[in-house]
Amino acid sequence: MSTPTTTGTGKVYLVGAGPGDPKLITLRGKECLEEADVVIYDYLANPALLRHATKIAVELIYVGRRGRGHYLDQADINALLVAKAHEGKTVLRLKGGDPFIFGRGGEEAEVVADAGIPFEVVPGISSALACPAYAGIPITHRTLASSAAIVTGHEDPVKGSPHVAWKSYAQQEGTLVILMGMRNLPSIVRSLLDEGKPPTTPVALIRWGTRSAQRTVTGTLHDIVKTSTEAGIVPPAIIVIGDVVTLRDKLNWYERRPLFGKKVMVTRALSQAKECSDLLSHYGAETVECPTIEMIRPTDTTEFHHAIDHIEQYDWAVFTSVNGVTYFMRHLHDRNQDLRVLHNLRLCCIGPRTAQELRKHGLIPDVVPETFQAEGVIDALTHLGLKGKRVLIPRAEIARDVLPDTLRTLGAEVTVAAVYRTVQPDRDIAWAREMLENNEVSVITFTSSSTVRNFVNLFGGRHRAYELLSQTTIASIGPITSGTVKEFGLTPTIVAKENTIPSMVDAIVEHFHVIST
Repeated sequence: MSTPTTTGTGKVYLVGAGPGDPKLITLRGKECLEEADVVIYDYLANPALLRHATKIAVELIYVGRRGRGHYLDQADINALLVAKAHEGKTVLRLKGGDPFIFGRGGEEAEVVADAGIPFEVVPGISSALACPAYAGIPITHRTLASSAAIVTGHEDPVKGSPHVAWKSYAQQEGTLVILMGMRNLPSIVRSLLDEGKPPTTPVALIRWGTRSAQRTVTGTLHDIVKTSTEAGIVPPAIIVIGDVVTLRDKLNWYERRPLFGKKVMVTRALSQAKECSDLLSHYGAETVECPTIEMIRPTDTTEFHHAIDHIEQYDWAVFTSVNGVTYFMRHLHDRNQDLRVLHNLRLCCIGPRTAQELRKHGLIPDVVPETFQAEGVIDALTHLGLKGKRVLIPRAEIARDVLPDTLRTLGAEVTVAAVYRTVQPDRDIAWAREMLENNEVSVITFTSSSTVRNFVNLFGGRHRAYELLSQTTIASIGPITSGTVKEFGLTPTIVAKENTIPSMVDAIVEHFHVIST
C-alpha cells in the first residue's frame, strides 16, 4: 500500500476505467483506486467508480467535460499529475476505456517518466471492444470478419495531412471500428466511398455504449449520415463498419433487459447499497449510489451494556433491522464476549433479510413474522404470550416507538438499547443534483424514512426536493417509508409488496413492464 508523505515523490497510476459500465473495471484498477490519495478523472470515466476511492480525505479532481466550458487543457492535466506526485501522493489518472488506446495515456506516461516519477499502467477494456459487444455486434466472426481494425476518427491537427489510410481500410473485408469519429462522420463516409467501399456496407453507431443511456442506430454507408442526424446521435459514440453489424438483430442482448435505459439512484448507506445496485444491474438498470444515510455508533450505550450484564434475566431479543444485528454483534465483541451469552434467549427478526444476517452469526431466529414491519412482530409475539416477559430490542438510536410501546401494553417489560444511530453523510452531492436537474434519473429508491428525510435536507428542503424529483419515479420499500415520502408532498409511485430490497426491485421491474405493454 502507498503512504503519502509531505515531501519526496509519490507514484502515478494510469488506470483504464473501462467503457462505462462500472463493473467492467479490472480488479487491479479497483485496487489502485483504493490506494489513491488523488483521483483525476474526466467525463468518460463513470463517476460510480469513485466509490472505490475509499481513503480518508481522498482528493477527487474533475478535469472536465468537452463542450461544457470546464475542460482542462492536456498540458494542464500533465502538470497536475506531476505536481500532485511531487507532493508525495499516490495519484490515479482515471481514463475512459484503455489509457493506451486513443486515450492520450502514452503522452501522460511520457511526462511522468520525464519527471522521474514512478508510474504504473493498468489496462482497461476499450470501448472499441465492449460497446459493439453490448450492442450485439461481434467485431470478428468466423464467416463474416476474420480481422478488425481500430482507427481514430479525430487526428491531431498539429500533424497536418491526415495519416489514416482510408484507401487501405476501404479495401479490407474485415470490421472497421472508429473511435472519436462522430463529428467527422460525413467526411469518413465520403472517404471510404471514394476509395471503393460498397455503399451497401452495414454501419452501426453506438452512443454511450455499456451504459443505461446506450443508443444504437444502424444503416449503410449510403444512408448512415442522414440516419444519425435524424436520430440525434452525437458524441461520445463509436462507429462500427462491416458485415458483422447484420448480427445485431439476433445478438442484441443488453438493450432487451427489462430495465435497460433506466438510471436508478440508490440512497441506501454506502455499506449496504451493493445488494440493491446488484439486483437492479441484473435487470439492466444503471445505478448511481447517492447515500443519504450513514450508520455510526450511538452516543450512549449504557442501556446495551446494562442489558448484557443482566442478559440472563431476558426472555426475548427482537432485531428490527440488519443494522441492529450487525452493531449488536460488534458491541458484544467489543466486550470480549460471544454468542454464548445469548443461550437462554428466544430470538425474533422483523423479516427474512434480518434473519439471514442473524444466521451469518450462527443464530437461527425462533420467529420471523409474515409482515415485515413492527406491526408484524407485534402480531407474531402476541400469540406467544408476553405478560411478564422481558424483551430486549437492540435498534437505532431514533426509531418508531410503536413496537416497544405496544409490547409494554401487552404486559412485557421492554428494554430499548441503542446499538447504532443514523446520520446524514458529509459528502459532495453536486453531481447527483446535476443528474436530477437534467432529468437523467428514471427512479430514486428510498429504503427507510431516514433516507427520505436526509434526502430532503441534503438537496435543499421540501420545495427544492419536489422540483428535483418532479420527473423522477419514486420507489419505496414499504408503507412506513411511503408515509414519510408523502409527508414531504411527494408521491411514491412504486411500493414494494414486502419490506425487502428484492421485493422493491421486483416492483420496479413490474412497473416498467406494465408501462411498456
